[in-house]
This record gives sequence, structure tokens and C-alpha cells, in this order.
Amino acid sequence: MERCAGDPRGIEASLRRTAHYDYWSDTVRRSVLVDSKADMLMFGNGERPLVEVAHRLAMGETIDQIRDVRNTAIMVKEALPGWSGVDSTRLDTPGKIDPIPHPYGEDLPCADNKPVAPKKQEAKSITVQPPRPKPWEKTYVLLPSFEKVKGDKVLYAHASRILHHETNPGCARALMQKHGERYIWINPPAIPLSTEEMDSVFALPYKRVPHPSYGDARIPAYEMIRFSINIMRGCFGGCSFCSITEHEGRIIQSRSEDSIINEIEAIRDTVPGFTGVISDLGGPTANMYMLRCKSPRAEQTCRRLSCVYPDICPHMDTNHEPTINLYRRARELKGIKKILIASGVRYGHRGRRSALYQRAGDPPRRRLSEDRPGAYRRGTAVEDDEAGNGQLRPL
Repeated sequence: MERCAGDPRGIEASLRRTAHYDYWSDTVRRSVLVDSKADMLMFGNGERPLVEVAHRLAMGETIDQIRDVRNTAIMVKEALPGWSGVDSTRLDTPGKIDPIPHPYGEDLPCADNKPVAPKKQEAKSITVQPPRPKPWEKTYVLLPSFEKVKGDKVLYAHASRILHHETNPGCARALMQKHGERYIWINPPAIPLSTEEMDSVFALPYKRVPHPSYGDARIPAYEMIRFSINIMRGCFGGCSFCSITEHEGRIIQSRSEDSIINEIEAIRDTVPGFTGVISDLGGPTANMYMLRCKSPRAEQTCRRLSCVYPDICPHMDTNHEPTINLYRRARELKGIKKILIASGVRYGHRGRRSALYQRAGDPPRRRLSEDRPGAYRRGTAVEDDEAGNGQLRPL
């Protein structure tokens, strides 16, 4: 029997593509690619890499020869030919972990140091430099090895920060992390799908029912998404407690309104047990449909961790008209009694968010427990990179 290529993928592989903390064992474990002994790992929503790898295999390449596909990770003995490396400590300086302060234990005196006047410096002339090639192309970042991060919390946090900074497909560099005698090589993320491509993916002939092998068994995960509609991918919130950035990225990929309406009608007409209630019309975040950067240049080069924290980026499009129109059209469909919004709402949109609810008619029906958790705890809002609970009051 010929050897079959092994390829872990999905959100489980996405969040374990580097050395990672494992909750069950309370340890830092190696990349799942190492432990699974697979040939290649695909992270993120893998339509592009899956199609490219399948086509290249069909054209006669072996799995060992396919090493440069975006959204994939492989094992290597050294950096790929033609690539130059930069140590991660040149991009981000690992710092010490400050102790948690005791609220009643402060005994420091008031500061009495007088400000020091800045030294006068001679003005320097500005010279115009010719445009340089994109420095991130054919450049990889060498992360601290697994052996180092498993016993050093500072280096672990440093490696995680670098991973988050290298998630923009327009400017992300490859990543490399040593595991024993070999290295994990992580190619940059894939280019996001266009609206037309998203529509084609969601138009495939899915059955929307569990595999017949399950019989009549009740599947809790299926019950949760049975009448749910995914309208977009990605999230530019950048919450530090969330895994969406590592899996889907920050660039919003939205389906067209027609594609979404067609799926609602398909559920209404074909899914057994449908009573007229759509359990969710959302995605990673409920109020980011069709929102994206208004500047193509900024979108291609930005490494900002959040587009809305500490304040909304001036390049961000905050027009909720597409969302309003979608809600209105969906509610008017024959046979649809109610549409719930069970996806989390990002409060960083301030007045733009409340205007969305007011102009859409009735506020979306939703469960308060599913709002973003960082919005309720004022003391942890900064740590979570979330808007504070002051954003709740206007609601």
C-alpha cells in the first residue's frame, strides 16, 4: 500500500502549530505537527492551501516537495533556500513579568524628582530614499525554541506576541521554531477569500445533517449550529483572550447578501425540525459584517493587533448599512418567524453600534451571557484589549 500523506488541520491544528500551552496536562507541549508525525499542517480556513496541495499532488509532486504553500507548516532541518532570517528578539524585546500589586500594600513615597530638561540637538536634514522592496518577502522570524519557551513564561509570551504580529497576509513573515534537532517552518497566512469565493464555498451541496452512522443519537454540537448561519469570517477586535486571530485572521471575509438569504431559504425548506427560528445570523463577531480597512495600502502593511483598541482606527470602515439591510431582508422572508443574534457584539464601536440597532428596527434578540466577556469587568478591560463597561450604558 502506498504511503498516505498526513495533514492535521482545523482550529485544533491552528492553535497548536507552535509550542503551545496544553490545559489538560498543564504543560507547554510541542507543535502538534511534531507529535502527530504528519507531513504537513494546515492552519486557518484551509480552502486555498487544500486546493493548491491537491492540484500539485495531482501534477506529480510529492508531499515532501510541497514546502511553500501559504497557511501550511512543515518540518525542516534548516531554513528554506533563498530565505534570510531575523531573530525574534530584534522585533520585540522580552520583558520581565511584573508581580501583581497588592491593593493595600503600597508604601512607596510620592515622587519628588524634578523633570530633566531635554538636551538640545542639532537639526538633521531629511533625505528622500528610493523605495525598497518589501522586506518581509523571503524573510523568516526565528522564534525561541520549544526547549526554551516550555520553562520560561516571558519567552513564551514573547513568542505568542510575535505570532500575533505575523498574521497579516499582506506583510507576514514566515516563522521558524526549533524542536529538538529540527525546526517547525510556518509559511505566511493565505490571502483572504473574496466575497465571490466565499459564496462559492458556501454554495457547495452540504447536507446540513449528521452522518448517517450517528443514527438517532443526539449531538449537542449539531444542535447548537443546526439553524445557525455564518455570514462572515475573521475579527479585527484583537482580544487577548480570543483565538480567532490565530485561526481566521483580522481581515473580514463576508458573504454576499444573496448567498446568506439562499442559505436561510435552504434551511427553511430542507432541514428537518425547522420551526421558523434562525438561531444565529452572525460569525466570530456579530457587528463586523462587510467592515474592512478603507486603505488598501494600510491593510497590506499594518501590524496593529486591534483595529478598535484603544480607539477605532481612522482607516476602518464602520458603515453598518450592509448589516442593517441583511437583517431587514432576512426578517421579511416567508416562513421566518424570528432571527436571533447569538454571536458576540463588539462594544468598541460606540455610537455606531447603537445606531445599528436603532436603524434596523427592533433590537436583535440575543442572550446577554454571550456578549464579549471583557466588556463587563472594568479592571480587566485593558488586559483583555476590550472596551470597558462604560460602553454598555448607552445600550
